[in-house]
Amino acid sequence: MRPLQKKWRADLSSLAELETKKIQAEVADANAAYQRAQMVMLSLTGIAILVGIGAAFFITVGITRPLNEAVQLAQGVAEGDLSAEVEVNSRDETGKLMQALKDMNRALTNIVADVRDGTHTIATASGQIAAGNLDLSSRTEQQASALQQTASSMEELTSTVKQNADHACRATELAQSASQVAHQGGEVVQQVVATMANISASSHKIVDIIAVIDGIAFQTNILALNAAVEAARAGEQGRGFAVVASEVRNLSQRSASAAKEIKALIDDSVQQVGVGVNLVDQAGTTMSKIVSSIARVTDIMGHISSASKEQTAGIEQINLAITQMDQVTQQNAALVEEAAASSASLREQANKLTQSVNVFRLQEQHTRSATPFTPSKGTQRAHAQHTPRTNNRKLKIAH
Repeated sequence: MRPLQKKWRADLSSLAELETKKIQAEVADANAAYQRAQMVMLSLTGIAILVGIGAAFFITVGITRPLNEAVQLAQGVAEGDLSAEVEVNSRDETGKLMQALKDMNRALTNIVADVRDGTHTIATASGQIAAGNLDLSSRTEQQASALQQTASSMEELTSTVKQNADHACRATELAQSASQVAHQGGEVVQQVVATMANISASSHKIVDIIAVIDGIAFQTNILALNAAVEAARAGEQGRGFAVVASEVRNLSQRSASAAKEIKALIDDSVQQVGVGVNLVDQAGTTMSKIVSSIARVTDIMGHISSASKEQTAGIEQINLAITQMDQVTQQNAALVEEAAASSASLREQANKLTQSVNVFRLQEQHTRSATPFTPSKGTQRAHAQHTPRTNNRKLKIAH
């Protein structure tokens, strides 16, 4: 049994060695194939990079060259040079860009030529404005005549207004005097009110004292009854009656004192009432003065009313003159506004257009077709500084 096991183990060992060698050979082949594939990939990658760089270079050159030419054309337009001629020989994106720039250049050339033609129209409009100014001068003379009539009426109105002002001043003085008198009357009334308050206080005190007297009388009655009872009981022994009699005397004294106080208060009240009567008389006199002052104010106000009627008549005449003057003034104002606005606008536009248009340089055919006009001296100087110059530059794109 053991020899078989040894043989079986030997066979297995041989088989394992064979498999190991086979696996190692396959691994070596795989590594070699991987290295070959890696070299191929690196070679292809390098070739692709070189091809991409070359293609990018040619594409960049094909794009930047026409773009540079387009930039030159745009810079020339920005500087006012519209005389360049653009030739387009391609249909790609750069060709479309150059065609658009060509169309823009042509459109700007036409616009500038039209603007130059419009300056002649502006000069004609300036002449029409001058004629309108002559009409405005005539209307201004009519307005001056109306203003003279208005000035005459205003003199009369000024005199009347001055009289009204004098009367108003007098009325103001009287009103101030009446205000002072009324103030004095108010003070007198306040004094009357205070006096009446004192009288009221004295009356309250009288009521209180009367109540005390009433109480004393009541107690006196009780003591008298007690004295009678004691006298009846005591008979000849009248000591208790003597005490009661003493109390009665005390109460009598208190009653006498209260009566004196009542008399004094009544006298004081009478005096206060007399003072109140005098104050009321003074208030009546003051009110009479107020009435007299008011009557005088009413008289002056009547004069003011009469003067106001005269003033109203003068104002009506002024209103009529002002109405006529207003109509003429409105017409003049409309003409002045239109003339001023049109003149200022035309002058400003003419100057701006002349200065702006003279910056551009056009081709000969557009320069010759521009309509001439007679500018002002300032415009002539600006025009001399910006004399158009022709420059037939050509931009050609060929691919």
